[in-house]
Amino acid sequence: MCLQVLKTKLWNQLIKKGLNDLQKWKYYTPEGVQDILFEECAKKREIEKMTRNLFNRCGFREIEPPSIEYYDAFIGNLESIPQEAMFKFFDHQGRILVLRPDVTTSIARIAATKLDCAVFPVKFSYISNVFRFEEQVSARIKQREFTQAGVEILGVEGAEADAEVIATIIESIRQTGMEKFQIEIGQVEFFKGLMEQADFTDSDCEKIRNLIENKDSFGMEVELKNKEIPEGLKDTIMKLPQMFGNLNLIDEIYPKIRNQRSLKALDNLKDIFGILKDYGYEKYISIDLAMVQSINYYSGMIFRGLTHGIGFSLCTGGRYDNLISEFGRDMPATGGAVGINRLLLALDRQNVNMDLPIVETLITYEPDGRKTAIQIAQELRRQGVLVELNLGSCKTEDIIDYAKDRKIKGIIFVTDKDKIRIRDLIANVVTETTINELLKNPKEKIQ
Repeated sequence: MCLQVLKTKLWNQLIKKGLNDLQKWKYYTPEGVQDILFEECAKKREIEKMTRNLFNRCGFREIEPPSIEYYDAFIGNLESIPQEAMFKFFDHQGRILVLRPDVTTSIARIAATKLDCAVFPVKFSYISNVFRFEEQVSARIKQREFTQAGVEILGVEGAEADAEVIATIIESIRQTGMEKFQIEIGQVEFFKGLMEQADFTDSDCEKIRNLIENKDSFGMEVELKNKEIPEGLKDTIMKLPQMFGNLNLIDEIYPKIRNQRSLKALDNLKDIFGILKDYGYEKYISIDLAMVQSINYYSGMIFRGLTHGIGFSLCTGGRYDNLISEFGRDMPATGGAVGINRLLLALDRQNVNMDLPIVETLITYEPDGRKTAIQIAQELRRQGVLVELNLGSCKTEDIIDYAKDRKIKGIIFVTDKDKIRIRDLIANVVTETTINELLKNPKEKIQ
């Protein structure tokens, strides 16, 4: 009997421990997502606000695609995101759904299915969250939910549209106060032209692409050693990992190229650079002919933005003339996006300060002055003053401590409907005034 009781107690303890282990996860967020609090959230919202206003001023019209899409939309011939990186689940009818892993594909779907009567070009903008497994920001940081702010130009070919996308992205970074960054521009057609000239198979091209992306010169030498291609072409392909620099790079490499596809790609890069120079952005631009990622997804110019001290790109983009045809409609397109979370991290690490809206005035009151305090707060808010009503302690020292913690500049004390005292926390000065005098010129009275 005692043995049975002991077994029951042990079993109950195991069950309780198991339940506690299960419940402990309610205190945490899943790996790769985070709570964004107070000041950081304010910075994020300020960047989003500035970016949205910029996109609007540049003629881009905002859209908001759904967070949930059918899995089928992201698994076409031009798949850019491996299915292992997607958050997948099922609807009630058993169809596979995903949390949106990429906004551009959603825009391609919209363009193909909902723009029958559109007059082109169509300029889209968006600020949306995307979801991916193992989005590695640094050695220690993963982001599986992150915000992208992007622009897309549909229905027009050529360097003008490509340059406008890049210029808009550059300005979206600059307006945050960041100046130390670089936009690297490449052209996937340059690489494709060399591969076509060498008569490489798709498998060979993918091997070479991976080696170039990893800057693996030794691997390149081994891969090309037994290939029967002209020495000049072999030498050009071997040097691809080192082909980055300024506009002079194109002038140096141009006479060595023997296929029209690659030459046309170089001409395109020169045109884009010339337009960006007209914008006054040439100091931010460099050329990288070794940038060949996602060559099936992109069809021309590609770019990424980098900044010192941080091992990840701030922005990416490029031309994707073939993507919309995956949804049944041929249409040229180009676009790019800034990673808002990444930009926040870069700004923090570079100690770039941002002007954030803060509460300017705290209003506190005695019971007899509550209605007057509320009226003052409402009127000041209508005049554009950031005002908070004190809901806590009425002790003066507690109110002052709270205001200083929130970096509030002044406190209005309302005793009753007639008596008002203003305490300037910067100068540590107390003055008395009337409601009418206060509301005539609130900025002067409370700052």
